[in-house]
Amino acid sequence: MPKRVNFYRELAADYSRPGLVPDDLKQKLIQQGEQFVAVKEATLPAIDSDYTLEQIERENKEWWPTHCEALRQGRGDILTGEYRDELVYLCQDGPYQGLDEQKEREQHWWALIAQPGVTMVWPIVMFHGEYTFFEWKCEDDETNEIIAKGNVTWVRRGHRGGCYLKTEQLTFYRDVFAPDALLKLIKTA
Repeated sequence: MPKRVNFYRELAADYSRPGLVPDDLKQKLIQQGEQFVAVKEATLPAIDSDYTLEQIERENKEWWPTHCEALRQGRGDILTGEYRDELVYLCQDGPYQGLDEQKEREQHWWALIAQPGVTMVWPIVMFHGEYTFFEWKCEDDETNEIIAKGNVTWVRRGHRGGCYLKTEQLTFYRDVFAPDALLKLIKTA
């Protein structure tokens, strides 16, 4: 049986459980997330000797904690900015293409998983070139109830490319559409 490892051992922050990320690092990660969104190029960059899969994987490992913190803080502006305009999003409600088709639905998802009193965690994250696979769950801080969970694969061409394909299986155990009070907590562009 292979030895179990901490998936976060080489990353800037550990999002496998609540309470592991110091407040000062949270703000730094949000700033980095904003920077990564800002360098995304209009055209998907080629994978070549100037932009290798190894570099893309390093950038995806650098990006991952910023993505987690953006979700925990309800930063829909950063989350949307991580996607390419030509995003293909495959999930049980999809498929969605582009940034407009999934926008309303995903806003509800973000509001539910980032609501006060709930903490999202990602116990598993794995990287391979431009592929990032992860499992997530949202836990009620008071009852430890899992309110939602899922697994996702992003195809992300590093900071310069952003995410152009996302596949997701998600299950909500409590609520499906967020009430207006929660939707107002999600920062939009």
